[in-house]
Amino acid sequence: MSKIDKVFGQLEYNYFWYKEMNVTLFGKDQEVTLIIEGEGDEDIEEEQYGAYTNLIKKLDDKFYSEILNKILEYYKETRHELGYEDEEDERYPPIETVEEIAKHIKFKTITIQDIYDEGERRVGLTFDCTWDEEQGIGIQLLNENIDEIGAEDLVL
Repeated sequence: MSKIDKVFGQLEYNYFWYKEMNVTLFGKDQEVTLIIEGEGDEDIEEEQYGAYTNLIKKLDDKFYSEILNKILEYYKETRHELGYEDEEDERYPPIETVEEIAKHIKFKTITIQDIYDEGERRVGLTFDCTWDEEQGIGIQLLNENIDEIGAEDLVL
């Protein structure tokens, strides 16, 4: 099933609404999948439109740098928890800068989540990463601020 939405444009439905889109970060176009949670026979909620438009306004190089810093912190914590600080492991090399971490991740999805609490805009971002190809990275945004970071199932 497909439809043309007033904000998102052409969408397809397969358990959720989705489309491929481009975002430009650090001067590079990146193709990501936009997912809007909801039922095929229901309208997209106004709060979901708000979550999307607020995110797109904020999704610039400065905010992406914040995201990269959080991913770097998460990477270092995970590397420490797994005991790779003192031994070499090709999947978990020493990474110290956001420029280095950016080489190990790929922005994959933006998920506009269902609205559960009035006034809350929840958006999930997922990234593929070289050190955990199976679980990737998930970042939960609450009202356009980073709320949690973990494996991508955090936001799926």
